[in-house]
Formats: sequence, structure tokens, C-alpha cells
Amino acid sequence: MGFASSAARGLGKLLAFFLVSAVCGVLVAALMAPAVASAWAAADGSVQFFNSLPSQLTVTPPDQVTRILAADGSQIATLFDENRTSVPLDQISPTMRNAIVAVEDYRFYEHGGIDTTGIARALIADFRGDRQGASTLTQQYVANVLKENEIAQGTSADVVLNGQKTIGDKLREMKLAISLEQRYTKDQILQGYLNIVFFNTNAYGVEAASEYFFSVHAKDLTLPQAALLAALVNGPSVYDPTVHPDNAVTRRNLVLDAMLQHGYIDQKQHDDAVATPLQLKVSPPKQGCPYATQAQYFCDYVLHEILNDPAYGATQADRLQKVMRSGLTITTTLDPRLQGPAQAQVDATAGANPDKWGTSLVTVQPGTGRILAMAQNSRLLPGQGLNYVTSYNFNVDKADAHGNPLGGAGGMQPGSSMKPITLTAWLTEGKTTNTIVDASHRVYPLNYPWKDSCGKVVGAYDDAEVSLGAAPNLQNDEPGWYEPMTVREGVYQSINTATFASAAALNDFCDIQRAANALGMEDGGGNGQMIDMSTLGDLLGGMNVAPLTMANAYATFASNGTYCVPISIASVTDAQGKKIGGQAQSCRPNSIRPDVAKAVTDVLQDVLTKGSGYNIKDSAGHTITLGVPDAAKTGTNQYNSETWLIGYTRGLSTASYFGEALGNPEDHLGRNVIVNGRFWPVIDGAYIAGPQWAYYMQHVLGLYDHGPFDPAPPSLIGPPVPPVPQGTGP
Repeated sequence: MGFASSAARGLGKLLAFFLVSAVCGVLVAALMAPAVASAWAAADGSVQFFNSLPSQLTVTPPDQVTRILAADGSQIATLFDENRTSVPLDQISPTMRNAIVAVEDYRFYEHGGIDTTGIARALIADFRGDRQGASTLTQQYVANVLKENEIAQGTSADVVLNGQKTIGDKLREMKLAISLEQRYTKDQILQGYLNIVFFNTNAYGVEAASEYFFSVHAKDLTLPQAALLAALVNGPSVYDPTVHPDNAVTRRNLVLDAMLQHGYIDQKQHDDAVATPLQLKVSPPKQGCPYATQAQYFCDYVLHEILNDPAYGATQADRLQKVMRSGLTITTTLDPRLQGPAQAQVDATAGANPDKWGTSLVTVQPGTGRILAMAQNSRLLPGQGLNYVTSYNFNVDKADAHGNPLGGAGGMQPGSSMKPITLTAWLTEGKTTNTIVDASHRVYPLNYPWKDSCGKVVGAYDDAEVSLGAAPNLQNDEPGWYEPMTVREGVYQSINTATFASAAALNDFCDIQRAANALGMEDGGGNGQMIDMSTLGDLLGGMNVAPLTMANAYATFASNGTYCVPISIASVTDAQGKKIGGQAQSCRPNSIRPDVAKAVTDVLQDVLTKGSGYNIKDSAGHTITLGVPDAAKTGTNQYNSETWLIGYTRGLSTASYFGEALGNPEDHLGRNVIVNGRFWPVIDGAYIAGPQWAYYMQHVLGLYDHGPFDPAPPSLIGPPVPPVPQGTGP
């Protein structure tokens, strides 16, 4: 390069120095003495440009991590676009504060937003052929806030990177920095900067960076750790210690040099820190329900509830942004004391499970509707411990799963666990449990005279009318029960013909529909409609109902007729701790009459002592009992591929399910199968779902009310009747 070229280059830089210095003076004057600045700028012909520069910066909270918590405050999952947890300055190590000031802006506590001395120093260094930045921490904070504002407004494509900034962009940041210093203290600006600055794609802000690189909180950073984090902001990729450890150590040591130079540490501290190896303890953030520490599918259900609630935004996109960016705390109803045993039990029930049998447990608290546990024997992602991977939630309606466009499993056929619905209708009409009905009756032809005030009953059972659309004659599971018996015995022994005889003797068949509605029996298809009980097959559970719906219906019996809408979200607070949402308890006392609920419970207690539930046995053949007052009903579909036990104490109502949760129940028969190493000629609700319920409830029943049920009124029990001799029936 010739002398003339060098001289010209040097002269250009000298002129640039005076120009920038003059501009800085104008910016300061514009804020401190507008009239003087306007006169100066007008003389220079630049008044319109300076007047157009913004002078106020809108500081919106940067993205933060949303946390989904269990009822006890333990974490279920985190959700975020940017992994950031804002903390106050007193929760950031003083060493970290000193490190960032020393290396990025050692005159931070002296300047007013822009550092004319620093600018001059940078220009002189550039004149000498070196490269040196001149942005103050305040200017850097302004640049980060502007970037976050663009992202929050959905215009991240408009973010201007450092290398693309014009002189106008820089001047804008300078003016905003001066204004910011007039509105905020130095500590407030430093706190804002440390919480917003980018350290790594996995870590935004100093708290997230501390946890990511060292698995410690920002308040506990050591000198070498703080120096490394301070080093990163200058070049997060170039100095990433997980990728370029040598670069990271070199830059960290430069930070330590700066801290020594500016009096933040002494020589020994400096030398000891320089001699310290990186000692990383990287903890990659895992966010979203697939990485939940507990209750993956419950987490997904909660997220679905939020994303479909207009209280959190006008559109689902708005709600998703609020969840992913706003640092919400979503406290749920989940009780980890129940969730842990529930998950362990469903995982153990089917073992290695090569045939993909589904198991689930869901528990609702009677009288509140609070969902306390929700578990199933699958995982959301491969490699998470089981060979059953699905995004379907077995426990909920088809519409109630965020992660899958098809939603939840959509319910399964509940079989005989629907029989208490007909019993409820029977008792609501004032009839007694000890009334004898003719369970030998198996034929209900197409023209059968049902007493029905609300519409036509659909279906028929008649061998002679099969060609006309009727089903064959009604069948029981075992041949010896076609005879007169009490309604009570028909329920606890789960006799199909007894249920039909009860329905035929009702004053109004529509009372079955009314009972189903009162118990909140929603269709598993997720259409928000109640199940339609006008089809005869549905008296025996031919429709699809979700386990959550079944657990909640039986909770209505446990609470003496009070129906509560199931709730999963206790409260939602924003990043500042202000409550902005949650699901209020919504209960209907006397949804069914208390005396009716007590009488249903009275019958369902017999299921476990002398009925179908008496077959709940352990592997040694011993009957499993809870040892406290309990009530339940088994259920099995006609293919033995959907099996249930729904049971309750006073304080807990739990639906236990085992079967074909996702496929066609006709294609996966529960006959002649091996489950968890044991051969089953046929599967029944009491055989696998039953022990699953019993083992789980044994673990958790003591945590909630497990006292005696209220006695049923004698008027709904009726006088004792002599036992009816069993016959073989037709």
C-alpha cells in the first residue's frame, strides 16, 4: 500500500472519529437541551433525521420458561421457545456481574448510556489496525430488547444483526440507550441485560446458562464459571466450550485479565482461576410433555385444556405463544403420591407387552372433580423404557389430547361397568334393590313395547328376527343365570338378562338416558355430546367411553350424588406471579338424588364381596381386598378385549382398564393370550384390570378419606327376599 493510500485511510478514520464524536454530542444535547440541539442540527440540515429517532424504548419481558407443576409444586414439564428463567440481580453471583462489566463495559457505572471515551478508543484502535467494540452494556441491552420485541410480535425476520446494522441503526440504539439510562438505574439495566442476553441456543439469560453449562444456579457461579459465561456473549458459537474448548479457555482468561486490570479480583484469584480447567457439567434442557418428569399424558391433557381455553388468547396460536413465551406457572391437580404408584402399576401389569395391550389408571377425587392421577403403560417417545410408544392418551376423549391431531384414544367399550346406569334409573323411580325381576327373559323383539317417552328404542334380541336386523337372543356370560333374581343380584353378579329385565320394568326407559346425563357420561368421540342410551346394546356398554369419564361418573356415587366437572388445572400465574387463570371447581349437588347414590353404592359394595369382583385375585389365587369400605363394578366387552374395573372409596374414584386401547376390539381378542408371562384362556374385568385397581388402591387409599359410606335408605333396599334357586335356564 502506498503512502497516499495509507494517508487517505488514516484521514478517513480521523474524520469518522470527529463525526461520531459530534453525533454523540448531538444525541446528548438532543436529550438534555432540545432547543440547542435543534438549532445545531438545523444548521447542519439534519434536524428531521434526529427528530425522527425514537427516544423511548418499550421494555417488554423477554421470553421465559413456562412450568407445569403438580399440586405439591414438583415439576412435571417445562415449555419454551427460548430457555430463559429471569432472576433478580441479588440472585446473580456478584462475580458474574463484575465479570460482564469488566469485559464488556468497564466504564458502565460512569457513562450515561453511550461512552464517547469508548468510541474514541475504538476508533483509535481501528486506526491502528486493531478491532475493538464500542457498544456499552446499555446499548447491548437496547439491541437485545429490540430483537425480543420483534420476535414477540412475530416479525423475527426483521431482526437486524450486528454486522448488518447501518449508522442509522447504531444512532437509534445510542439515543435509546441514553433515554433508558434516564428511566432506569444501573442495577436495573444490568439485571435486564443478564436476563436477556444470548449465551447458547439452549440458554438465554444467565440463569439458564448457569444451569446448562454447570448445572448450578446463577447465584452460585464460581469465578472461573462466571468468567466463562461472560466470555460467551462476545461470540456464543466461537467460544462455545462444548464445541471449542480451547477458544473458550482463551477467552475466559481474557475476561479474568480484565477483572484483574479493573480491580475486581486480585492476582492470586486471577491465577487460580486461570489454572482451573473448564469443568463443565452440561444439563441439556428437555422441554415439552414428551420429556415430562412424571405424567406425560396428563401433561399433554393439561396443555390441551390451556390451548382450547379463550381465557388465554383469542386464537389457539395466541394461546400457544402465551404458553411458549410468557413464563407461566401452571399448577395442576396431579398428586405425585398417587401418580407414582399408578405409573408403576400400569407398567407392571402388562410387562414387556409384545402384543401391545393397553393399561391405564385414572383417579378423580369425589366431590371436587380434581384429577389426581392419570397413567398408562406407554410412552410418548421411543427409548423411554417401554416398547409401547404412542401419542394417544388412553384415558381421555378423542378431542382431549394436544399432541395428536386425532386426539385421545376416544374411549373403549365399558361393557358391564355401564350397568349401574340402569340401576340408577331404577332407583330414581323409587324401586328397590331387592325387587325380583325375570332374568330368564332373553327375547326382546323389534316390536317390544318399551315404555319410552323420549323417542324410539333402537335394537332387538330375537333369534326369529335376525334376518330383519335383530341380534340373536340375549346372552349371559355364564349359562346358569337365566332365572328370576333380585335387581341387586343381577348387578353384583353382572347378569345381562337381569339388566334388561330391569330396563323393561321401568316406568320410562328414558330415565336411563337421564341418569347417564346426570353422571356426565360423555361420548368418547370427543363431540361434547352425552352418550345415547336409546340403543339397547348400550345398556351393556357397547359404546366407547373414556376412562376419565367412567372414573368421574362413579365419583358421583361416592360423593352421594354430587357431580363435578373433571378439572386438571388449579391455577395459572404469569411471570410476575399474578394469577391469570385456572379451572374453578364446578359441581352440581343432587345431580342424582343422595339416597339413590347411597343405594347404588350399597349394591356395588356387594360386587367386591360376593359378586364379579370377588375374582380379583393375586398370582397365588388369593382374593385381594382393600380392607376399607369400597365399591366397584367390573366390565368386559363381548370380545374380551376391553376389560375394566371402576371402583371407589369415599375419597378416591379410579377407573382401571386393560385391553385393546387403539385398534379394532374384534381383531385383538382377549382369549387364549399370554399377558406378563401368564396364559389366560379368557380375560375378564376382574382378572387383570381388577388386580391392577386393587394393588394401586392399596398403596394410595390412606392418603384420602376412606371411612364408611353413608347407609342407603331402607326404602330403596326393600325387604329381604329368600334366595332364588339357580337353574339352567333355556
